[in-house]
Amino acid sequence: MTDVVMPQMGESIVEGTLTKWLKKPGEHVERDEALFEISTDKVDTEIPAPAGGTLSEVLVEEGKTVGINTVVARIDDGSGAAAAPAVPKPAEPKREAPKAEAPKQAAKPEAPKAAAPAPPPPAPEPPAAAAPESSGLLSPLVRKMAREHNLDLTRVKGTGAGGRVTKQDVEAYLAQPAAVSAPAAPASAPPPAAPAPVAPLAPVGQPRARVEPLSTMRIKIAEHMVMSKRTSPHVTTIHRVDMTKVARMRERHKANVQSTYGFSLTYLPFITRACVAGLREYPLLNASLDGNNIIYHNEINIGIAVALENGLIVPVIRNADEKTVIGLQRSVVDLAGRARSRQLKPDEVTGGTFSITNFGSFGSMVGTPIINQPQVAILGIGTVDKTPVVIDDAIAIRSICHLSLSFDHRLIDGALADQFMTKIKQVLEGWSEEVL
Repeated sequence: MTDVVMPQMGESIVEGTLTKWLKKPGEHVERDEALFEISTDKVDTEIPAPAGGTLSEVLVEEGKTVGINTVVARIDDGSGAAAAPAVPKPAEPKREAPKAEAPKQAAKPEAPKAAAPAPPPPAPEPPAAAAPESSGLLSPLVRKMAREHNLDLTRVKGTGAGGRVTKQDVEAYLAQPAAVSAPAAPASAPPPAAPAPVAPLAPVGQPRARVEPLSTMRIKIAEHMVMSKRTSPHVTTIHRVDMTKVARMRERHKANVQSTYGFSLTYLPFITRACVAGLREYPLLNASLDGNNIIYHNEINIGIAVALENGLIVPVIRNADEKTVIGLQRSVVDLAGRARSRQLKPDEVTGGTFSITNFGSFGSMVGTPIINQPQVAILGIGTVDKTPVVIDDAIAIRSICHLSLSFDHRLIDGALADQFMTKIKQVLEGWSEEVL
């Protein structure tokens, strides 16, 4: 018998949520075959079976959060001993069968309740009492005008479809001198007003809203975002960058990159390279805060935000300063692909020193991203669009992108943030590094 435990998915992780069992009790499982899925505040991933055999017991149900090293299941070597615990479990629900008689008795009182629906018939009576049905459906505006002028709408001849009284009909009626005598019939005015609140109501039996719980990942994201906003005083600076040289370089090489390496060449690795240059020159943007201490990181590990179907995750490109444009693009494609297939390892979502989020890939021109704690800055990338700009008093078409930097004002001042952004801008606007 082999115990299956909740693994520790990173140094700071002390618990995990078991989100889904991929095998059922009694099913055979191979060693290293995916057994269940877990979610932590760092990563969602599949956990392989530590041994081959039969899944004899599941001790933690889906949706439960337990500490690391907690036994969540047991795998038997196939001797059949696992069948024993399965017998008493079904026996317990069977004992509850007699209790079903109580519901049956409770069902009988429901018969008299069927008589209760008799009162609803009077509900239709209010519309019947509303004599102005002959004038057709009334709009809220018409009803409002009738109330304001104490107008009996049965006296107004409707010219709308099916004899419906329109705004113009009411105005024409009020313009007549005889309309002054209308206030004599205020008693009949309230009935037409009665249907007014009924109009916006949804059909009987149709729900007005749907309620569902947040996913574990969404809960973790929410907690992390609230904590970040509570921890760091966020400030965002936005710079417009001329990406024309980068766009030309990308256009020249993207076909060869696709045929040689099997992936597309995007703007992201170029901007990441520019960030590396900025972080080297201004290392405070690559630091973090620990109380009143500044931690300067010797490595440049850049997290790249990846949008998932039900949330967001930030895998990390380690030693990004040692990679070329092609190397960075390969890392982005690899990490994003494995993030979406839930195959990331715990150390691939930890240890980041700076983050980048590319909301421009979804058509956004500019944004103000939230810092990924305990980092002190995050760069947001907007769309790259061809835009008319003025150069030397002449209008030219250039590839323009807006980059936004959100930074922790406890450590970084606006001047330093803008110097960092200016460095990125200089690298991108004067791009000269060859791709291949």
